[in-house]
Amino acid sequence: MATKVKKKSNFIRAIILNDIKNNKNNGRLQFRFPPEPNGFLHIGHAKAICLNFGLAEEFSVTCNLRMDDTNPVKEDAKYINAIKEDIKWLGFNWGDKLFYTSNYFQTLYEFAIKLIKKDKAFVCELTANEMREYRGTLTEKGKNSPYRNRPIEESLKIFQEMREGKHEVGKYTLRAKVDMASSNLNMRDPIIYRITNTKHHRTGDEWPIYPMYDFAHPLSDAIEGITHSLCTLEFQDHRPIYDWFVKEVETEYIPRQIEFARLDLNYTVMSKRKLKQLVEQNIVEGWDDPRLPTISGLRRRGYTAEAIKTFAEMIGVAKNNSTVDIALLEYFLREDLNKKSKRVMAVIDPIKLIIDNYPENKIEEFEIDNNPEDKSMGTRKVTFSKELYIDREDFKEEATKDFYRLAIGQEVRFMKAYYITATSVKKDDEGNILEIHANYDPETRGGWFKGIRKVKGTIHWVNALDAIDLEVNLYDNLFNVENPGKETGDFLDDINYNSLTKVVAKCESSLKNAKKEEKFQFLRVGYFNVDHKDFIEGNPVFNRAVSLKSSYRPK
Repeated sequence: MATKVKKKSNFIRAIILNDIKNNKNNGRLQFRFPPEPNGFLHIGHAKAICLNFGLAEEFSVTCNLRMDDTNPVKEDAKYINAIKEDIKWLGFNWGDKLFYTSNYFQTLYEFAIKLIKKDKAFVCELTANEMREYRGTLTEKGKNSPYRNRPIEESLKIFQEMREGKHEVGKYTLRAKVDMASSNLNMRDPIIYRITNTKHHRTGDEWPIYPMYDFAHPLSDAIEGITHSLCTLEFQDHRPIYDWFVKEVETEYIPRQIEFARLDLNYTVMSKRKLKQLVEQNIVEGWDDPRLPTISGLRRRGYTAEAIKTFAEMIGVAKNNSTVDIALLEYFLREDLNKKSKRVMAVIDPIKLIIDNYPENKIEEFEIDNNPEDKSMGTRKVTFSKELYIDREDFKEEATKDFYRLAIGQEVRFMKAYYITATSVKKDDEGNILEIHANYDPETRGGWFKGIRKVKGTIHWVNALDAIDLEVNLYDNLFNVENPGKETGDFLDDINYNSLTKVVAKCESSLKNAKKEEKFQFLRVGYFNVDHKDFIEGNPVFNRAVSLKSSYRPK
């Protein structure tokens, strides 16, 4: 029976309802999802997407999608396209509210000038190393920059020259004048502008200076009139400086930042930096590799948007970080795919079986439900003949006590077909089994004998006469341990280099016509997805999304 996930209330929703009750912001609500376009989105972002867009849907407003594109060194238009595609695939829509922080570069520049004129910002000439020395530590207060009291007019003049591209990279920075003695290191006169003579993917060479994230992010929220700025807990210590910028710039709108726990999964990494390292070192085959927790990778593997959204709803929104068992995500995928997937037969590790007493040149057809749980999916016909393929692991010459599949002298049920008994094997000179010989009982057509004879085992098969060869990718966890890098200090030391096995499977002929992203249950094997990348009509590649069964059950 499928697990029903009841929509959970959470502390963020409670805050929003209380704000509505108190007519805060005159009852107006505005949410946003603000990714940095410096990589592909992952399952942790999916949680944030579901939260922000889900709240917008619940309260009948449109959620802004804003690309926080303030660092042209790391950003690229390909990431923007991937972000938009992922959000659409998850089923969310930003309408006409697609924004970019680069839209606000002029406004942010004017905000910076305002801070200088208020003597709340100054141009600094300390090098990066010197700035670290002056900054202090968690236990030692920082020291004021020797340029902190630079005259306002001088800072304005140099900042204007920075804007005009008259100074080399690293010569100057613009810093906020806050409090070098603060216990919060983010408040110790942070940099708000730096010189970066790098072409921007949207603004080109227009700007030789770029705002820092901690300056641009909260002010972009304020510009857009965001009422509830939802972010993960690592930004909690940044909230004081965010609030300081909004207050000192004197914006019309004042966003309220609320932090929630990020999503961590075992047996994977969720850091964009680490994901990028995996991609750039060719450990995986790109950002959309099905072994990665990226949304595009999960999609290629066979995950559904519904399974991801159900998972996000199930884990809820908490105030404390924790690691979620990846088995929970897989559980909801199985639940969803069980309802949607067509049942087919495919033999992953094939060995030929010949039924000696089956008539020569005879071919039969058996009608099979495409999905026994959904009769609306109809039926199809599969053929049966003297020569078949079965999975190698479904046969032993001598059956052990707990082996109920095919063995010499041991009868099993061939799914939807007949009772079969193995009689002998043919081997090569090295003793490897080349083919199995067997007999069948013609009275057991349909695979269910109505008499008193019973068998314990049922195996699947495909007809050798019309079986087709198709490429199948079998995926396992990319890492061998639950917390990569925890023991070794380097997450790359825990790579599972056997996480991908490519095989050529013998498949029933109907799979030749499989379409992009079509989902199947390979009977007794697992759930598989037709890879949409480099798809070739008539020659689909299948990715195993998840194994067929697991003992895991959500608590």
